[in-house]
Amino acid sequence: MVRQSIPMSHDNSRRPPLRCKTFTGMRQHQLILQTLAKLQQSGFYWGAINGREAQALLEGQAVGAFLLRDSSDAHHFFTLSVRTQRGTKNLRVQCDSASFWLESDPHSQTQPRFDCILKMVQHYMPPHGDAQAPVPPSCYICCSDAGKVPLLLRRPLTCGLTSLKHLCRKTVNGHQGACTERQQLPLTIQEFLGEYDASI
Repeated sequence: MVRQSIPMSHDNSRRPPLRCKTFTGMRQHQLILQTLAKLQQSGFYWGAINGREAQALLEGQAVGAFLLRDSSDAHHFFTLSVRTQRGTKNLRVQCDSASFWLESDPHSQTQPRFDCILKMVQHYMPPHGDAQAPVPPSCYICCSDAGKVPLLLRRPLTCGLTSLKHLCRKTVNGHQGACTERQQLPLTIQEFLGEYDASI
């Protein structure tokens, strides 16, 4: 077991900038550091807010609005908070040394795993970025008061302004056909695109 403090908040003025988490090893440690670098660019990572604060932020938002935050549980790194038909629900993001997946109902199917937390989020969103497109739910959230409700991620709740450079990068990442043309771009632009390889 590796115990080390890492920055887990994007807003150091609101909470202590360090939170102690336990890693299973160096591979998981590296995975979390790489993930934090991407999340801090995403615009929808809210850092060390708690469940009540997430609920207040998502209150009044349309079904499908979501954000990522630090988990309040010492055994997990991140939590996905999402507005559902039954209010705001919080799902822990499970993590091992190589992948991320959503906590699921023990009686339901095992959730798919992803080598990037952004790919995991993208999996539960409508295709091609169309927030209005119908999406067959691939995951259900178990709610004690209402049985199961579908997990649908439609729109990230941003925590600040996004730069034009980052918006352009996300647009390029959303066009699969652009991958072959990337090799013709200057190396600095290729590296910039590679630092954040998601379209959300």
